[in-house]
Amino acid sequence: MTADRRPAAGHSRILGTGSFRPARVVGNDEVAGPIHSSDDWIVSRSGIRTRRFAGEAEPVVDMAVAAGARALEDAGVAPEQIDTVLVASMSSQLAAPTLSTRVAHRLGVGTPAALDINAACSGFCYGTELASSLVRCGGARNVLLIGAERMSDLVDPADRSTAFLFGDGAGAAVIGPSDAPGIGPVVWGSDGGRAGVITMTAPFGTVRRPQPPGALRMEGPAVFRWAISEMGDVAQLAVKNAGLSITDIDVFVPHQANLRIVETLAGALALRGDAVVARDVVDTGNTSAASVPLALDRLRTEGAARSGDLALLMGFGAGLAYAAQVVRLP
Repeated sequence: MTADRRPAAGHSRILGTGSFRPARVVGNDEVAGPIHSSDDWIVSRSGIRTRRFAGEAEPVVDMAVAAGARALEDAGVAPEQIDTVLVASMSSQLAAPTLSTRVAHRLGVGTPAALDINAACSGFCYGTELASSLVRCGGARNVLLIGAERMSDLVDPADRSTAFLFGDGAGAAVIGPSDAPGIGPVVWGSDGGRAGVITMTAPFGTVRRPQPPGALRMEGPAVFRWAISEMGDVAQLAVKNAGLSITDIDVFVPHQANLRIVETLAGALALRGDAVVARDVVDTGNTSAASVPLALDRLRTEGAARSGDLALLMGFGAGLAYAAQVVRLP
């Protein structure tokens, strides 16, 4: 029998976070050769100095399990108290069985509702809204939400548009009931008319290391222009819909696409001078659906973001899809 999922609270909040980073650190000198580039060029274009690449013993499901376990521990929630598992990823090599069902089983969650989300770099923020809605309407009591990616499986080492940008990792959050609002209204959408600026050029099943090479392609300048011209308005609207002003925001955690985009958006938003901005991209790279939870958990772990802070989360990327919401940190 499934767990009783009758409504328990009218609001939702993040109860805890966790993350997993692969052991192998890859510097710019290693990725620069195949694209005939240099450390200076990569830093000037992206701000990235290192990224993590998962080894053969670090598949997506293992990284997701590790991040999920740490989020459960941080939240003080036992696996049997989770009744829904959501995993956001664009890099699972299997359509079935889903990542979410395998993660739930490995963590001992029991018989939860389980769903994979493929919204690419927006996946975690999409999942935050789905989890929040489930809790608020009574469809779930506690939701484990994970973003996990092995982007190194999808990237061609000789592709100058992507080889230096992406990395691997997983981040997670537990979302549950609250007596007060802890997750604000989402602002989300997509622009399929520009879907071709980030795309796969081969059927997913053929993209496996070591051959053939990854098939992810991106028109970097077009993505940059889209992000800096439109995502600022999305962020502002998410703050407004939460009944706040931008000066109320303590922490800004945008998708870690590249440092130039992060800095441009932060500057355009006119955040408070003491507001914390996530810059995890510098030594983690772009980890797609994992980037927001990885950056958020790092800020909490290092003490840069404090309990009760208001954080503006925002994801954007392939689709083109985007989502943003304000959350109160656990």
